[in-house]
Amino acid sequence: MNLPPDQHILIVEDEPDLANILHAYLLRDGFTATVIDNGAAAWTAIQNTPPDLVLLDVMLPEMDGISLLRQLRKSSNLPVILATARVDELDRLLGLELGADDYVCKPYSPREVVARVKAVLRRTGQADKPVSSPPLIEIDEANWLIRLQGERLDLTPTEFRLLATLAHRPGRVFSRSQLLDRICEDNLDISERAIDSHLKNLRKKLHQRLPGKELIRTVYGIGFAFEADQEPVRE
Repeated sequence: MNLPPDQHILIVEDEPDLANILHAYLLRDGFTATVIDNGAAAWTAIQNTPPDLVLLDVMLPEMDGISLLRQLRKSSNLPVILATARVDELDRLLGLELGADDYVCKPYSPREVVARVKAVLRRTGQADKPVSSPPLIEIDEANWLIRLQGERLDLTPTEFRLLATLAHRPGRVFSRSQLLDRICEDNLDISERAIDSHLKNLRKKLHQRLPGKELIRTVYGIGFAFEADQEPVRE
Protein backbone atom coordinates (compact mmCIF):
# COMPACT_ATOMS: atom_id res chain seq x y z
CA MET A 1 0.00 0.00 0.00
CA ASN A 2 1.58 3.25 -1.11
CA LEU A 3 1.28 6.50 0.77
CA PRO A 4 -0.12 9.47 -1.16
CA PRO A 5 2.37 12.30 -1.70
CA ASP A 6 2.70 15.28 0.58
CA GLN A 7 0.94 13.87 3.62
CA HIS A 8 1.38 16.43 6.35
CA ILE A 9 2.90 15.43 9.69
CA LEU A 10 2.78 17.85 12.61
CA ILE A 11 5.80 17.48 14.92
CA VAL A 12 5.03 18.87 18.38
CA GLU A 13 8.44 18.82 20.07
CA ASP A 14 10.27 21.43 22.17
CA GLU A 15 13.75 19.96 21.70
CA PRO A 16 14.98 21.78 18.56
CA ASP A 17 17.69 19.29 17.57
CA LEU A 18 15.35 16.32 17.84
CA ALA A 19 12.54 18.14 16.04
CA ASN A 20 14.88 19.09 13.17
CA ILE A 21 16.10 15.51 12.77
CA LEU A 22 12.55 14.17 12.63
CA HIS A 23 11.62 16.89 10.17
CA ALA A 24 14.52 15.98 7.87
CA TYR A 25 13.75 12.25 7.97
CA LEU A 26 10.06 12.81 7.19
CA LEU A 27 10.88 15.09 4.25
CA ARG A 28 13.30 12.50 2.92
CA ASP A 29 10.49 9.93 2.90
CA GLY A 30 8.13 12.15 0.93
CA PHE A 31 6.08 13.75 3.70
CA THR A 32 5.57 17.41 4.39
CA ALA A 33 6.16 18.37 8.01
CA THR A 34 5.73 21.29 10.37
CA VAL A 35 7.40 21.76 13.75
CA ILE A 36 5.67 23.47 16.70
CA ASP A 37 7.37 23.68 20.08
CA ASN A 38 4.44 24.10 22.50
CA GLY A 39 1.11 22.43 23.07
CA ALA A 40 -1.13 25.50 22.98
CA ALA A 41 0.16 26.62 19.57
CA ALA A 42 -0.17 23.04 18.29
CA TRP A 43 -3.81 22.89 19.40
CA THR A 44 -4.54 26.11 17.48
CA ALA A 45 -2.74 24.81 14.39
CA ILE A 46 -4.64 21.51 14.46
CA GLN A 47 -7.96 23.33 14.67
CA ASN A 48 -7.09 25.61 11.77
CA THR A 49 -5.43 23.09 9.44
CA PRO A 50 -5.63 19.46 10.60
CA PRO A 51 -2.53 17.44 9.60
CA ASP A 52 -2.62 13.78 8.60
CA LEU A 53 -0.83 12.69 11.79
CA VAL A 54 0.61 14.29 14.92
CA LEU A 55 3.95 13.31 16.48
CA LEU A 56 3.28 14.54 20.00
CA ASP A 57 5.81 14.91 22.80
CA VAL A 58 4.32 14.44 26.27
CA MET A 59 6.40 17.06 28.07
CA LEU A 60 5.59 20.43 26.46
CA PRO A 61 5.31 24.05 27.59
CA GLU A 62 1.91 25.80 27.89
CA MET A 63 -0.10 22.59 27.29
CA ASP A 64 1.40 19.14 27.84
CA GLY A 65 0.92 16.33 25.35
CA ILE A 66 -1.53 14.34 27.46
CA SER A 67 -3.77 17.40 27.91
CA LEU A 68 -3.57 18.15 24.19
CA LEU A 69 -4.45 14.55 23.32
CA ARG A 70 -7.38 14.61 25.76
CA GLN A 71 -8.68 17.82 24.18
CA LEU A 72 -8.21 16.48 20.67
CA ARG A 73 -10.07 13.25 21.35
CA LYS A 74 -13.21 15.16 22.32
CA SER A 75 -13.84 15.91 18.66
CA SER A 76 -11.34 14.12 16.42
CA ASN A 77 -9.83 10.73 15.57
CA LEU A 78 -6.73 12.34 14.07
CA PRO A 79 -3.85 9.82 14.29
CA VAL A 80 -1.44 10.60 17.14
CA ILE A 81 1.89 9.04 18.10
CA LEU A 82 3.02 10.01 21.60
CA ALA A 83 6.70 10.44 22.41
CA THR A 84 8.17 10.72 25.89
CA ALA A 85 11.25 10.12 28.01
CA ARG A 86 9.00 8.91 30.84
CA VAL A 87 8.79 5.19 30.30
CA ASP A 88 6.87 3.90 33.30
CA GLU A 89 3.84 1.72 32.64
CA LEU A 90 1.27 4.18 34.01
CA ASP A 91 2.20 6.95 31.57
CA ARG A 92 2.20 4.57 28.64
CA LEU A 93 -1.22 3.14 29.49
CA LEU A 94 -2.63 6.61 30.15
CA GLY A 95 -1.59 7.79 26.71
CA LEU A 96 -3.03 4.75 24.94
CA GLU A 97 -6.26 4.78 26.94
CA LEU A 98 -6.80 8.41 25.94
CA GLY A 99 -6.68 7.38 22.31
CA ALA A 100 -3.06 7.57 21.16
CA ASP A 101 -2.46 5.35 18.13
CA ASP A 102 1.11 4.49 19.09
CA TYR A 103 3.77 5.31 21.65
CA VAL A 104 7.56 5.73 21.34
CA CYS A 105 10.08 6.23 24.13
CA LYS A 106 13.08 8.53 24.01
CA PRO A 107 15.77 8.09 22.97
CA TYR A 108 14.50 6.62 19.72
CA SER A 109 15.70 6.09 16.18
CA PRO A 110 14.27 8.61 13.67
CA ARG A 111 13.99 5.74 11.18
CA GLU A 112 11.82 3.85 13.66
CA VAL A 113 9.58 6.87 14.14
CA VAL A 114 9.10 7.27 10.37
CA ALA A 115 8.29 3.56 10.11
CA ARG A 116 5.72 3.92 12.89
CA VAL A 117 4.21 6.96 11.16
CA LYS A 118 3.71 4.91 7.99
CA ALA A 119 2.28 1.98 9.94
CA VAL A 120 -0.21 4.16 11.81
CA LEU A 121 -1.34 5.88 8.61
CA ARG A 122 -1.95 2.49 7.02
CA ARG A 123 -3.73 1.13 10.07
CA THR A 124 -6.00 4.15 10.42
CA GLY A 125 -6.82 4.29 6.73
CA GLN A 126 -5.08 7.62 6.14
CA ALA A 127 -2.73 6.03 3.61
CA ASP A 128 -5.72 5.33 1.36
CA LYS A 129 -7.09 8.87 1.57
CA PRO A 130 -7.46 10.13 -2.00
CA VAL A 131 -5.38 13.10 -3.00
CA SER A 132 -7.74 15.89 -3.83
CA SER A 133 -7.50 17.45 -7.27
CA PRO A 134 -9.02 20.63 -8.65
CA PRO A 135 -12.06 20.39 -10.93
CA LEU A 136 -11.45 20.23 -14.65
CA ILE A 137 -12.84 23.70 -15.26
CA GLU A 138 -13.86 26.60 -13.03
CA ILE A 139 -15.65 29.64 -14.41
CA ASP A 140 -15.57 32.95 -12.53
CA GLU A 141 -17.72 35.25 -14.63
CA ALA A 142 -17.50 38.19 -12.22
CA ASN A 143 -13.72 38.36 -12.70
CA TRP A 144 -13.59 37.11 -16.30
CA LEU A 145 -11.51 34.15 -15.17
CA ILE A 146 -11.46 30.52 -16.22
CA ARG A 147 -9.22 27.95 -14.55
CA LEU A 148 -8.38 24.62 -16.12
CA GLN A 149 -7.39 22.05 -13.50
CA GLY A 150 -6.70 24.88 -11.07
CA GLU A 151 -4.54 26.98 -13.40
CA ARG A 152 -5.67 30.20 -15.05
CA LEU A 153 -6.25 30.26 -18.78
CA ASP A 154 -5.24 33.44 -20.60
CA LEU A 155 -8.21 34.10 -22.88
CA THR A 156 -9.50 36.99 -24.93
CA PRO A 157 -13.00 38.24 -24.05
CA THR A 158 -14.45 36.43 -27.06
CA GLU A 159 -12.67 33.18 -26.17
CA PHE A 160 -13.89 33.53 -22.59
CA ARG A 161 -17.51 33.91 -23.71
CA LEU A 162 -17.20 30.97 -26.12
CA LEU A 163 -15.73 28.61 -23.55
CA ALA A 164 -18.10 29.71 -20.79
CA THR A 165 -21.11 29.23 -23.08
CA LEU A 166 -20.03 25.74 -24.12
CA ALA A 167 -18.80 24.58 -20.69
CA HIS A 168 -21.94 25.63 -18.83
CA ARG A 169 -23.90 23.12 -20.93
CA PRO A 170 -21.52 20.18 -21.45
CA GLY A 171 -22.67 17.84 -24.18
CA ARG A 172 -25.09 20.32 -25.75
CA VAL A 173 -24.40 21.15 -29.37
CA PHE A 174 -24.41 24.87 -30.20
CA SER A 175 -24.67 26.09 -33.77
CA ARG A 176 -22.49 28.95 -34.99
CA SER A 177 -25.45 31.33 -34.94
CA GLN A 178 -26.31 30.34 -31.34
CA LEU A 179 -22.73 30.95 -30.25
CA LEU A 180 -22.70 34.23 -32.11
CA ASP A 181 -25.81 35.39 -30.24
CA ARG A 182 -24.17 34.60 -26.89
CA ILE A 183 -20.76 36.14 -27.46
CA CYS A 184 -21.83 39.40 -29.11
CA GLU A 185 -23.07 41.12 -25.98
CA ASP A 186 -21.13 44.26 -26.89
CA ASN A 187 -22.64 44.44 -30.39
CA LEU A 188 -19.37 43.33 -31.90
CA ASP A 189 -19.39 42.80 -35.64
CA ILE A 190 -18.43 39.12 -35.82
CA SER A 191 -19.45 36.81 -38.64
CA GLU A 192 -20.49 33.23 -38.09
CA ARG A 193 -17.35 32.01 -39.83
CA ALA A 194 -15.23 34.14 -37.51
CA ILE A 195 -16.42 31.79 -34.78
CA ASP A 196 -14.22 29.12 -36.36
CA SER A 197 -11.13 31.29 -35.99
CA HIS A 198 -11.84 32.02 -32.33
CA LEU A 199 -12.53 28.34 -31.65
CA LYS A 200 -9.27 27.37 -33.35
CA ASN A 201 -7.32 29.70 -31.05
CA LEU A 202 -9.26 28.50 -28.02
CA ARG A 203 -8.62 24.85 -28.85
CA LYS A 204 -4.92 25.57 -29.22
CA LYS A 205 -4.81 27.03 -25.70
CA LEU A 206 -6.74 24.07 -24.30
CA HIS A 207 -4.46 21.58 -26.05
CA GLN A 208 -1.38 23.30 -24.63
CA ARG A 209 -2.77 22.77 -21.14
CA LEU A 210 -4.27 19.32 -21.70
CA PRO A 211 -2.49 17.69 -24.65
CA GLY A 212 -4.32 14.73 -26.09
CA LYS A 213 -7.69 15.71 -24.59
CA GLU A 214 -10.33 17.10 -26.95
CA LEU A 215 -12.59 19.35 -24.89
CA ILE A 216 -14.45 21.02 -27.76
CA ARG A 217 -16.05 18.55 -30.17
CA THR A 218 -17.09 19.49 -33.69
CA VAL A 219 -20.42 18.04 -34.80
CA TYR A 220 -20.09 18.39 -38.55
CA GLY A 221 -22.89 20.31 -40.21
CA ILE A 222 -24.42 21.28 -36.85
CA GLY A 223 -22.00 23.00 -34.46
CA PHE A 224 -19.82 22.48 -31.41
CA ALA A 225 -20.08 20.94 -27.94
CA PHE A 226 -17.99 20.90 -24.78
CA GLU A 227 -17.06 17.38 -23.69
CA ALA A 228 -16.00 16.77 -20.09
CA ASP A 229 -16.24 14.08 -17.43
CA GLN A 230 -17.52 16.51 -14.80
CA GLU A 231 -19.68 19.59 -14.52
CA PRO A 232 -17.89 22.95 -14.44
CA VAL A 233 -17.61 24.79 -11.14
CA ARG A 234 -19.32 28.15 -11.37
CA GLU A 235 -18.21 30.95 -9.05
